Amino acid sequence: MRNLLNFLAKYNNLLIFIILEGFAVFLLASGNNYHNTRFIKGIRGLTRGIEERMSNMRAYFNLRDVNQSLVAENTALKNTIERLARQEEILFFSVDDTVNNQQYIFSDAKVTDNTVNRQKNFFILNRGTRQGLAKDMAVVTGSSVAGIIVGCSDNFSIAMSLLNIDFRLSARIRSNGYFGSLSWNGRDISRAVLSEIPQHVTFGIGDTIETTGYSAVFPEGIIIGTISGFEKTGGDFFKIDVSLLTDFRKLSYVKVIGNLKKAEQLELEKLIQ
Repeated sequence: MRNLLNFLAKYNNLLIFIILEGFAVFLLASGNNYHNTRFIKGIRGLTRGIEERMSNMRAYFNLRDVNQSLVAENTALKNTIERLARQEEILFFSVDDTVNNQQYIFSDAKVTDNTVNRQKNFFILNRGTRQGLAKDMAVVTGSSVAGIIVGCSDNFSIAMSLLNIDFRLSARIRSNGYFGSLSWNGRDISRAVLSEIPQHVTFGIGDTIETTGYSAVFPEGIIIGTISGFEKTGGDFFKIDVSLLTDFRKLSYVKVIGNLKKAEQLELEKLIQ
């Protein structure tokens, strides 16, 4: 109370001036139509500006929920596209089966932990076996490769990042179809190496590198990156530098891809091993 009284005593002249000015403005606005109209328009403009800024602020803080909604919607659309792409015509009758001829199923997940500065990098997902995830499922971000699940608990999964020296992936040059083995060099988080491409193959800087679909994990045609350089090795093959499309420092929301026909495919592969 004493501080309040001291404040009023110290600034009483200023407070009286502000009160009188406010009262004068009120009399001016209420006693003159022109000033009244200008005053009301000014107040409305100020209010509208504040409301607009508050609306923008609320929209900004709601971006996380909007993003999650878009991820879920995109996942559902991918599942629908996969079913439609795998449908086959059947003579005389049709069967309404939601998984008929579908090979891949898609799930969304969020990265809760991630490493990029080690030789063997991993990341954690907030989905597990209760949400349908399992070992050896592919993980992609957007339309590019991120990693592969190597272990699951009830509600979490751990994935081996492409930035892991133990990671191997069958990859090809989109322009000509020649394939080889892609791996990380253990140094630059934005680059990988594609090997086993014969030296007679023609390609160029900027050509797209994508998955082959030869494994039971990754579907065909998922982008890995683009060719940024190459050199001839001691043998008859190229060593091709690949600029990765995925920015692993910004890994956040991902899609997990499960192969519904993986067991069947692996069983047949045993016959040629």
